[in-house]
Amino acid sequence: MTQTTDLIATALDAAEAAARVHSEWEGRVPVDQATLKGTADFVSRVDLDAQDAALRVIRGRFPDHEILSEEDDPQTAGGGSVSARADVPRWIVDPLDGTTNFLHRHPSYAASVGLAVSGEPVVGAVVAGATGERWWAAKGDGAFKDGTPIRVSSVQHLHLALIGTGFPFKRLAELPSYLRELDFVLPACAGIRRGGCASLDLCYLAQGSLDAFWETRLEPWDVAAGLVILSEAGGLARRKDGSRFGVE
Repeated sequence: MTQTTDLIATALDAAEAAARVHSEWEGRVPVDQATLKGTADFVSRVDLDAQDAALRVIRGRFPDHEILSEEDDPQTAGGGSVSARADVPRWIVDPLDGTTNFLHRHPSYAASVGLAVSGEPVVGAVVAGATGERWWAAKGDGAFKDGTPIRVSSVQHLHLALIGTGFPFKRLAELPSYLRELDFVLPACAGIRRGGCASLDLCYLAQGSLDAFWETRLEPWDVAAGLVILSEAGGLARRKDGSRFGVE
């Protein structure tokens, strides 16, 4: 397989290419000019331009790899099959995670680029253009923020924990169930934060700024990069039944 350093460089370069598009368009796209994909789920010109920028980097270096990107046609998945072949590495891209935040000039948004092999994330990079922060990791090589190794929190007790979450805003039918979870967690912990950008939430978890995080539904492009960053920082990702959480 291609050397890990080449894969990390590609993930970072692709995420940074997308983040440069974010910077170019910051504050220039009104909310009413975005397209509504679903309930409170926007796609903007910025998403599409950022996707083009990131995918150009990847395709220029690894034309034989598959790509799944959030804004692509789900039937083509950026030139790759939705049911990826186990023997072909697959890049999983969110060109603008936190589109609603971006449109409202809220700084919690990022570009996320991950690489999975046989459904397992092995390389990931997340770039937050608004703050200039960069996270990356590769399986077996550790996790880093701006070149410095990161590690998950050492907090052991729930009453001391700061916990991140995500609302089920795309599936409002799940809101009653989620509110029961919130009613259980909120009184038991030190506080709950909701940033609206899952890739950043996982990075904050990896660096110890959050002690735990939960969300009821996430897509592969939301987590592909963040999962390997979290894992390499010593964290665990699990479903409610305790089974492994991945990008299959």
